[in-house]
Amino acid sequence: MIGFFMKAKTILVVGGAGYIGSHMVRQLIHDRWKVVILDNLSTGNRRLAQGCELVEGNLGDCHLLENLFTEHSIAAVMHFAAFSQVGASVVNPLQYYQNNLAETVTLLDTMVRHEVLYFIFSSTAAVYGEPEFTPITEVHPCQPTSPYGNTKMAVERMLADCAAAYGLKYAALRYFNAAGADDSAQIGEMHDPETHLIPIVLKVALGQIRNIQVFGTDYPTKDGTCIRDYVHVNDLAQAHLLALQALFDGASSAVYNLGSSNGYTVKEVIQKTEQVTGRKIPVVEAPRRPGDPAVLIASSEKIKRDLGWIPVYNNLEQIIQTAWNWHRKHVH
Repeated sequence: MIGFFMKAKTILVVGGAGYIGSHMVRQLIHDRWKVVILDNLSTGNRRLAQGCELVEGNLGDCHLLENLFTEHSIAAVMHFAAFSQVGASVVNPLQYYQNNLAETVTLLDTMVRHEVLYFIFSSTAAVYGEPEFTPITEVHPCQPTSPYGNTKMAVERMLADCAAAYGLKYAALRYFNAAGADDSAQIGEMHDPETHLIPIVLKVALGQIRNIQVFGTDYPTKDGTCIRDYVHVNDLAQAHLLALQALFDGASSAVYNLGSSNGYTVKEVIQKTEQVTGRKIPVVEAPRRPGDPAVLIASSEKIKRDLGWIPVYNNLEQIIQTAWNWHRKHVH
């Protein structure tokens, strides 16, 4: 009964024209939800907002939010609209606190006043800081080492306080390394500038970039390069759907890791990309970047146990292949 009632309403996807948000919107529409996107297009792209209404504006615009919540019968909000570059957050922390934290306060205030009390939050593994153990579980200490991680942690704490005060029901999903693209190759990863490893390597394969820089080859790993956990963007979106439905069905608020629980070195990613694309990837070795941990691998056992999440794209080759299909199609 709850599911039928809720599907007569709307899911507001803030940041739905971005990389992960657009894949979320696609799955919501596939699951027959009515969707409205709110995105200021500062990092999102209009061409990724397909199949639903796009409202262009900021999540901190109280008048715009008031109109949105008045005009639409909103059942829940999914929040993907944060700035997410660690280095940029160090250079300009106030920009990150304004966008990621202060504007989320405005969003939550509007939700509470309109009695919309279901919230799915795109969080990050950056809340953990330097790992004390791997795989990282949800009980790992949260000690962010960047303003970006601090803003995400601050929102998580705010959500817990709002749950206690107003009855908000939320899920905070801590991503590790989102990668890949939808199988249709109609939507995928579009950042400017691009900072993520897999799309950069694919741009080298396409001749858009001359080479890939590998930052640090002397880490205590099997080939000296950093190890990261990659999870397919559609598997992330599916986890959000499961979390949303669980809240609608009466589950308590929760925090979950989202990763593959497998780690790959930078060199392994490059080698696998060469196999998928059939093209040589020139490499330039560079010094370590400050703050890059040697190993980041998630334990996602909690969400598998609680919500039955089963990643479909369970190996690196599948992830890279979907990304390659997208990049080849949209090379220009």
